Amino acid sequence: MKKINLVLRSAALTTGVFLANPLAALAAEPTIGLQPGGPWTDLGKLTASSIVSGAIKLILVVAALLFFFMLVVGGIQWIIAGGDKAASENARKRITSALIGLAIVFVAWAIVALIKALFGVDILNLTIPSFQPS
Repeated sequence: MKKINLVLRSAALTTGVFLANPLAALAAEPTIGLQPGGPWTDLGKLTASSIVSGAIKLILVVAALLFFFMLVVGGIQWIIAGGDKAASENARKRITSALIGLAIVFVAWAIVALIKALFGVDILNLTIPSFQPS
């Protein structure tokens, strides 16, 4: 069991390092070759970075909404518990988990803002400054 756990952890770490590789972010920007017409003409301008940045924004918003919903459900459970120790304990655990989740989402957003302020790399828009010597 320990070997399986070790293999799974190393696979997850390897995958995380591969996905966070800065060389992939600095690679040439491929354009998706769509030629839609009518009101969909802007879809022809889709790039890999715009899709990834849109996905990151969507994940942050969905996670924040999910944890907020969990917080509201935990509050309702606490109100409905009416003195039952087990029910109020479950509600307290749900509220604690929701607050921790919200904190993680906002800390992730703050780290992204800090990276943008310090290094000029906007992860949410994937705009990377030029490193050409002047």
